[in-house]
This record gives sequence, structure tokens and C-alpha cells, in this order.
Amino acid sequence: MDVSQYLEIFIDETKEHLQNLNTQILELEQDPNNENTVNEIFRAAHSLKGMAGTMGYKRMQALTHDMENVFSEVRNGNIKVKAGMIDILFQCLDALDEYLNNIQSSADEGTNDNEPLIKSLKAILDDKSEEPAAPAKKETKKAETASDKDLWRSVKLTDTAKRVLSEATRQGKNVFGTTVYVSESCILKAARAFLVFKAVEELGEIIVSEPSAQDVEDEKFDLHFSLIVVSDASLEKLIAAIKNVSEIEDAVGGALDKDSYYVEAEAGAQSSDSASVQDAAVSNVSADSSVDAKQKDTKKTAVSKPVVNRTVRVDIEKLDVLMNLVSELIIAKNSLESAATVTETAMSAAFNEHLEYLESVTTNLHESVMKVRMVPIESVVNKFPRMIRDLSKKLNKKMELYMSGEETELDRTVVDEIGDPLMHLLRNSADHGLESAEIRRQRGKSETGSIYLDAYQDGNNVVIEVRDDGNGIDVEAVKKKAIERGTITAEQAENMADKDIINLLFLPSFSTAKQVSDVSGRGVGLDVVKSKIEALSGEVEVKTKLGEGSTFIIRLPLTLAIIQALMVIVGNEKYAISLGSIQTIEDISPSDIKLVQTKEVIHLRGSVIPIVRLNEVLDCETTKKPDENMVVVIVKKGDKLAGLVVDELMGQQEIVIKSLGKYINKCKIISGATILGDGEVALILDANALI
Repeated sequence: MDVSQYLEIFIDETKEHLQNLNTQILELEQDPNNENTVNEIFRAAHSLKGMAGTMGYKRMQALTHDMENVFSEVRNGNIKVKAGMIDILFQCLDALDEYLNNIQSSADEGTNDNEPLIKSLKAILDDKSEEPAAPAKKETKKAETASDKDLWRSVKLTDTAKRVLSEATRQGKNVFGTTVYVSESCILKAARAFLVFKAVEELGEIIVSEPSAQDVEDEKFDLHFSLIVVSDASLEKLIAAIKNVSEIEDAVGGALDKDSYYVEAEAGAQSSDSASVQDAAVSNVSADSSVDAKQKDTKKTAVSKPVVNRTVRVDIEKLDVLMNLVSELIIAKNSLESAATVTETAMSAAFNEHLEYLESVTTNLHESVMKVRMVPIESVVNKFPRMIRDLSKKLNKKMELYMSGEETELDRTVVDEIGDPLMHLLRNSADHGLESAEIRRQRGKSETGSIYLDAYQDGNNVVIEVRDDGNGIDVEAVKKKAIERGTITAEQAENMADKDIINLLFLPSFSTAKQVSDVSGRGVGLDVVKSKIEALSGEVEVKTKLGEGSTFIIRLPLTLAIIQALMVIVGNEKYAISLGSIQTIEDISPSDIKLVQTKEVIHLRGSVIPIVRLNEVLDCETTKKPDENMVVVIVKKGDKLAGLVVDELMGQQEIVIKSLGKYINKCKIISGATILGDGEVALILDANALI
């Protein structure tokens, strides 16, 4: 069988399972006796084994098979979870991650058999004899006696279910209970269970399922499930139909004891045209088992199948094509707007009506596409708790990571890019930010350091903060290092604000670490953080207090494709400035301009704001006379303000950002271009770079 067509699905689902295993094993380390966590890990390992086997990845299958064996023993109470075992399991996840990376790059898992890991897993299994015997499980598929296997006898019936079964009995139907046992080697348990449901529904109606049909469908069951069935067929025929499904090891059943469910019919409840059992069962099925009853000559519609996960995986390239179409639509709308100015008055009313409709359509389409592209940052931050746990052991420091706002959504392209910057910041906090336990004790702090990762939406931006309660940044140490390196002179250092000195940390290879470690030193990677975030049209800000900790604030735009912009004219050229970075627009007299250290500034509402004459930066002739009032656009980057002097304002417009690629990547003040309604190209100014 050619399985290459399933490769992308396999890669996506394997990533999900590995992330789930990382999270669950971390939880197991904190709470080794949590049965739900153990069951979840067992299911994930079992699913991974099945998927790898189906795709023909034998090494991956062998490793997950041994992991599954360990958790099978943990689940049965034969092995206790120990610290060394957790370390081995994390090494296994790293090995599986390596297999996955190989598969992604070459569709082949590679040649590493990970023999030492498999030996370690087998050693855990061999050591189980030394563990104290755990109490036997109450329900086990390999129970000796028939009565122990009849788990259907303990299925709880609601009052509604009892009424339905009573009505069935009055109509002369049989009421059976059955417990179905799936083979231990079965790879797709849910698929087998579905075939059992189908076989049973050929002969009767399923009134109750335990676990519920939804849980069975989601493989949230061990190797057995029980059904209460109403049927005209015999028990032998029902059991034979179930056993006829492959990979079903056994099925046991019997007639349900009438005393356990029978209730007398209420007066007037039955009429000559009374509904069938299935009609009566509809409300019960939805509440009790979520199984959809087959519609056999009934007057009412049975309850529909439970809603399953409605998410759809979409290739990002397809979304990019869709986004491009939206871009063209907006350009078409802008063209119509341009044409509207030259249309005869008699036609303008109808024309404007069409234009409004087009605007409504493009706005809705844009919003829809943006929603499809938006994904929670959870997919990126989920891997960090494991990373902090490993760093805690490696650095021999106690630390905890607290995360909030994982559900905050960002454009997919942004989410894909922010993983590395966040990882750098977290590693810096762990290694260089948090002090040793001894120093923390001396300072009256808890021995366990705290690192926080918080995300939240702020207008058209998403803010991600990485903070710690560690040492904070020693501004004097940074200043000293900068003077040593010749980055600044001693005189400059005296006049620099703390904020400007801290920003020196973002220079390439600038670090205050006494010795370079393989984890980080404050400064290692910070230039990468800055360049990566600014490439995403974002900004990084630092707040710190010596002895109390540091906060790195990343501010990112929600989307990188379509923005609201202020269109301006400088000389004879048109430029766009993102509305998100604009604070106010001011009318300034030339006499209001002052000089501070030979730089032009204005004094505005208590703030001294430097001004940037765009005609000089962009090398074009201004159309304004020297004595005319100036139009100044006040823009903001973090806490910094600057005034951009323009010749004229055109107004606000929704624009499509077109990348200029590598053609002018050395010109940092231009972040892209857009096509205006008349076909003219306007460049987009990057306010961050100008500041």
C-alpha cells in the first residue's frame, strides 16, 4: 500500500501526540499516582505505535511499543513511577522527535535504533518484580470467571433509560446487556467499536453505552465497553454478530434483570398509535449514550451523531492564495474609489451603492480569511514547560514556569516565527536572570525561582511578556562592558539613560556573562530576538529592577497582510504609515522647533519629542515653504515618541502589504509597498526603524 499520501497527516498527528506526551509526563512527574494521566499517556503511546506501524516506520514503532509496555505495567499497578524513569521517558520523546525530523526532511526515519533507550525501558520492566504488589484492578479483560466479565451488569441506568426499557418490554422486545472485549493488539480500537455498533444496530437499538459513544469514538476506553440493547433477535445472534467483527477477542451478555429497570406505565401514557421504542429512546440516547439510533419506520427523527472535532487542517499555501485573492479584491475596491471621483454626478449614487457593497464583501472576506489564519500561540508555548524542567536539572536551580493566555491568537505566519525568540528569552531568564538558591535565600526570596510567560491582546496587537523574579539587569555592569568593548565612550556613558544602556544588550554578540555557557548569557541571542521580532513588524521593550527581576515585552501585530494606514505625501511621492504606530497628528509652527544637542525637537504637552524631516530621510524636495506651518505625525515605539514631518495628509486607507523581498533589504525604513487605486505604488514607512 502506498502510504506517502498520508505522510502530512502522519507528521501533524505525531507532533500532536508528542506534545501531549510531553505535557502528560510532566504532570506525571508532579503527581505519579494520577490514573487519568497514566491512561492518557498509554493511549497516546498506543496511537503513536499504531500510526508508525501503518506507515512502515519500524524503529519508531519498536520504541513506542516498549514505552506502551511500561505504561501498561504502570497502569496495572505493577510498576511505580520513579524520577529515573521520567528521565528515560523524556529521552524517548527526544528520540521520537529525532525520528520525526528525519521523516519530515526525507520521509525516512533514519538508521538510529536507539538500542540503549530500548534496553533502559526493558530494564524498567525487569525491575517490576522488586516493586511492592499493587492491588488488583477491579475491571480486567483477563478476569477468570464469567461473572467478572459481565461488566454490563453494573451499567448504571437513568430513570429515562428505565422508562425506555420498560416500554420495550411491554412491546415484547428483548432487553440484553453485553460487554465487548477488543483484542490487545488492536491498533484502531475506535474503528472496531464503530463496526460493533453498526453490527448491533442491524439487529436492534442501542439504548445505553458505557463509556459513552463519544468517548468510545475518541478512544477514551481501555479494551472493553458495555452496551444495553433492545432487540427482536436472540442473544446468540447478537453475540455472534459482535464476534464476527475482526479484532474482537470476546463478547459476553445476557438478558437484563427486569427488576433492575421495569417501571409501570403511567395512566394515559400509552395510546394506540404510541411511538416505537426508538421514539421513546431519543431523549435518553442523547443524555445517556450519544449513540444515534437507526431510523426504522419511525415517525420522529432520532438524535443525530455527536458532534466531533470540527477543525480542518489547511495547507498554509492554500490560505496564502486565498489571501492574495482578498488582496486583489481590495485593490479593485480602491480602483473603484479612484474612478468614483471622475464619474458623472448622475451615475454617482448607483456607483456608490455598488462600491459600498463591494466594500462590505471585501471586509467580510478579509475577516473570514484572517480568522482561518489565526491560531492560538499554545502550539508554540506548550513545549516550554519541558524545556524549563530540563534547564532546572542542567543548571541545578529550582525554577517554575507559569503561563497564561495560551489561547491568545496570532496570524499563523507570526506564530511560526516567534518560537525561537521566546525560547531565547526564557533560557536567558533561567540561566542569567534567576540567582542560585543560596543567593535567593540571602535576599529573602523563595529558593524556587519564578518565570512567567503571559500573552494577551491589546487593540490590534498581541503582547507577550517574559518576566522573572531574579537578579534583574545590572546597568552598571552593562555600561562597564560597553566601554570595555569600545561600543560607547566613558563620556557618552555618563549622559546615557538606563534604558539606552539596557538596549545595548540587543547589539550582536553583546553579553555580560562572566563565562559563556551552552545555555545562554544575558545578551546571547538577544540580537536574534530583536531582529526576528522587528522582521515581524513588532518591537521589544525591557523593564528591569536590580535585585527584583526583569520583564521583556514583545508587541506584535495581529496580522502581517492587510493593515489600516495613514496615507501621506512627501514631495511628490505618496507613503503609508501604519495606523497602529500613530499617536496624534499635530500642526506645528516653525517657531516651535527647538534645538537640543543640535537635534530638532518640539515641546508637546509636557514631552520633548525629536522630529524627523521625512523629505531629508527620503531625499525628495519638500513642497512646503520654510515659514509655513508643518504637518507632524507623532509616532510611538514602546515609550519613545518621534514626530515625522510630512507635506500633506491624504487620509486613512486599508492597504495590502506587498513584500519587496530581498531587493531593498538594506533599506530598513521601508517595510514594504502597496498598490493604490490608480495603480501607483506607495512605499510603507517603518516607524520603528525611523525612531
